[in-house]
Amino acid sequence: MRGTPTILHLDMDAFYASAEQAAKPSLRGKPVVVGGLGPRGVVATASYEARVFGVHSAMAMAQARRLCPNAAFLTPRFTLYRQVSDQVMALLHTLSPLVEPLSLDEAFVDLEAGGTEPTAKAARAVGERLRTDIRAVTGLTGSVGLAGSKMLAKIASEQAKPDGLTVIEPGTERDLLGPMSVRTLPGVGPATAEALRRAGIHTVAETREAGEAELVRLLGRAHGASLFLMANGRDERPVVAERDAKSISVEDTFDVDLTDRTRVQLEIARLADRCVRRLREAGRSGRTVVIKVRRYDFSTLTRSETLRGPTDDPGVVREAAARLIDGVDTTAGVRLLGVGVSGLADYTQEDLFAQAAQAAQAAHEALEDARRGPGPEIPEPVEAGAGEAHEGAGKPRRWLPGSDVRHAEYGAGWVQGSGVGRVTVRFEEPWSRPGRVRTFAVDDPALEPADPLPLQHPAEAAVGPDEIAGRGGSVDAAEGVGRGGTLGPAEVAGRDGVGEAADAAGREEVPDRGGSVDAAEVAGREEAVGFGSGGLDQGMGPVGSAELGEAAGRGRGVGPGGSGPVGSVGPDEVAGWGRGGTLGPAEVVGRGKPADPGKAAGRDETAGSGAGGPAGSVGPDEVAGRGGGVSGLGHGGAGSAGPGPVAGAGEGGVSR
Repeated sequence: MRGTPTILHLDMDAFYASAEQAAKPSLRGKPVVVGGLGPRGVVATASYEARVFGVHSAMAMAQARRLCPNAAFLTPRFTLYRQVSDQVMALLHTLSPLVEPLSLDEAFVDLEAGGTEPTAKAARAVGERLRTDIRAVTGLTGSVGLAGSKMLAKIASEQAKPDGLTVIEPGTERDLLGPMSVRTLPGVGPATAEALRRAGIHTVAETREAGEAELVRLLGRAHGASLFLMANGRDERPVVAERDAKSISVEDTFDVDLTDRTRVQLEIARLADRCVRRLREAGRSGRTVVIKVRRYDFSTLTRSETLRGPTDDPGVVREAAARLIDGVDTTAGVRLLGVGVSGLADYTQEDLFAQAAQAAQAAHEALEDARRGPGPEIPEPVEAGAGEAHEGAGKPRRWLPGSDVRHAEYGAGWVQGSGVGRVTVRFEEPWSRPGRVRTFAVDDPALEPADPLPLQHPAEAAVGPDEIAGRGGSVDAAEGVGRGGTLGPAEVAGRDGVGEAADAAGREEVPDRGGSVDAAEVAGREEAVGFGSGGLDQGMGPVGSAELGEAAGRGRGVGPGGSGPVGSVGPDEVAGWGRGGTLGPAEVVGRGKPADPGKAAGRDETAGSGAGGPAGSVGPDEVAGRGGGVSGLGHGGAGSAGPGPVAGAGEGGVSR
């Protein structure tokens, strides 16, 4: 237990869901639920918009759908999450060599080991800088807790959520912990909490008052003694940079209980192969093979077999798992199967007996072939994985919601939904405006699975955190203007030295949620793209949001005869003629005021074909039309944020 709050705990906010929102502009500000999508799936993460409806982690996905039917339910993309996690962990390692990762989105850091001055002020400054760097590098937010022990630092980060920082000063631990539930303490799960509840202990203060002797009587010496220390705010656990894995395992939950014995054996073989792949990727081997079986009634059992030495041979692990499953009765139904390897080592001792058995089998097959002589060709046996691949070769491809795809004509996108032989794809990139939705046949040869795109534009990723965050510097027009005339989240934030570009894009006019609001959000996402509107052909997917081009309808747009409120239409409906980008959604539709039809229209309705100003006084062909100027639009100088110099820094926009 330290006298200064120099142990830092970082917990990314709704990590999986936030990463999905950052990667999919159309989902920003909308409820997002990530997890298993089958009837027995479980919620991995829910965005804060979904948590308002009562959705939370570890909830059954079926219940989450009932609570928030209009949410976007997406399958996890661990490749993307690992990429972002690597970026975050790299930032943590710049603070200290002692970084203890707990998961992809959570870690402890010993700041004293990194040379941070042992004072609360210095620790707080490091925590604030870390939050800023994470936002700049990944576009995501994280909560930071600082305290004198790991337990208190984790409690502090929970109190700081979302996107905050909390410091627990030494000496305040007992008063802080007293009213909290006993489940707050590390090591107190449902079983321990129930044992304490039966003894009348519900809070940390009551745990402390019960005394060490009573806790030892209830929970045993080791658990009771450690729980008493933690109830008093004492936690002496150090930050450990590297923790050796004790086992490697994989498991699957099935949508329908497995009753066929052959299917169970095939699944065990498949899981064994997956487990060995993970074992080899980690550069490890193991000597104990374990299987896990959960029956139809949720009763769970495990069986294990210890080999003569460590191995990473898939055949050896597969055979051991097959022997173990043969001793388990699965006729009543199995809902979950798992295969794991423990007793890990860094070397491999080949199983000579298994090799001898394989050689004997090969010799036996050769002898049988010689006895049969010439005759009809007999198909050779294939591996289980190869058989599955061959079997699935003729089947339609399966497109899971949220997965990345690329179309030969339309580029990168993600699957919004699929069914009845069709797949709906929204084409957008993390740094673009909300994209359009198109539907294809599931076997369309132009549509292929793709790797996830980075959350930050490659040009931004090459810039260091200090440059992106803009500490002490201004954002000029080149840095501040994002693709398509919008400001990227990193550039608009402009920490401590915001340039005029940020103000030109609507930071003052549009409520800011920890960063800038994309121009597409200003004009078309929050108001035009609502839940429950539109159908499949109009862009309605599992998310429930209408596609931008169809959300508002032409009658509500800014056409030749009328004006509409700002934000009530999508980008294409602002001008009423369906030309994408005709009017910059944030720049021309006049910052909180309706656009004048005579000034914000399009080609023929502008100022006439002879009344145009110089080409630089308005946007290019999209706003003024060829030769037609728009009165009241000033020249966009440095820091303009629209598509072209439409809205200048402080002097653009429609004059009213």
